[in-house]
Amino acid sequence: MLNQSILLAKAQSNATGGFMSFGILIVFIVIMYFFMIRPQRKKDKETQEMRNAIKVGDDIITIGGIVGKVVKVREESLVIAVGADKVKFEVMKWSVSTVLGAGEKASEKKSAASREEKAEEEKNGKKNSIRILKKKEDEEAQTPEQPAEKEEK
Repeated sequence: MLNQSILLAKAQSNATGGFMSFGILIVFIVIMYFFMIRPQRKKDKETQEMRNAIKVGDDIITIGGIVGKVVKVREESLVIAVGADKVKFEVMKWSVSTVLGAGEKASEKKSAASREEKAEEEKNGKKNSIRILKKKEDEEAQTPEQPAEKEEK
């Protein structure tokens, strides 16, 4: 009788433990979905919408770094004109990394990005500049002693 009750208690605890580990696995999968899979799908959808919205006259940059102006739009490809000679060639839509828009130049896009980076650096720089000044003051306080030691040698 006692052995049967012990075996029954062990069986119930094993069943509960199995459900707990299965529950933890399900929670982990749900967390992975919300932190990894869902944001990637959202990004892919935005990229696909950007590529489908390309129209004649837009300036684009391909994943290979080629900058050109769209001359013709097809279902799966684009014909772009590149360079001073206006050489035309066909690229696939999936190879477009950035759409600059009509008349917008790549150099303007890069300069705008660099201005944003500089603004961020300035915001962060004000906080860090105090630390840098304190470090410089500490270094200057230590450096006059070091040349005096060299002169004595």
